Amino acid sequence: MQLGDIVPDFTLKDQNNEDFNLYDIKDKLVLLSFHPLAWTGVCAKQMQSLESSKSEFDDLNVTAVGVSVDTIPSKKAWAENLGIKDTPLLADFWPHGALAKSLGFFNEDKGVSNRVNVLVGKNKEIVFMKIYEMSTVPNFDEITSFIKKERKKGREL
Repeated sequence: MQLGDIVPDFTLKDQNNEDFNLYDIKDKLVLLSFHPLAWTGVCAKQMQSLESSKSEFDDLNVTAVGVSVDTIPSKKAWAENLGIKDTPLLADFWPHGALAKSLGFFNEDKGVSNRVNVLVGKNKEIVFMKIYEMSTVPNFDEITSFIKKERKKGREL
């Protein structure tokens, strides 16, 4: 996938076994924050940072979710362990990594998704995308800054 591509609709379960459907989100941006695996240090920091950024994302009309190939029970236990209460952690477990594969973010050698942030516009096109090194915690300020800059230019994402 590249900037401007339309993200196909999908439904995944979150850590509370609730459905998250991309196309059910209307008139909001959606941040898909892919991380390789729960229970790893860099991924934990990424999801904690996503959770701590929730109020700013809310102010910018963004729904932010974490996505990895872990199971729902693993996501649930991990969210509880990390104190994540407001951020949906989606299980791209079965078929294994299907969403990551469909978007081209699956790392076949490791059997997990790459670390990628994808900002999906209101028309479901990719408006921002960045792939990170596996050892790098994404900085969500770059996404909020991008949104503010685009809106200042009068561009509606």
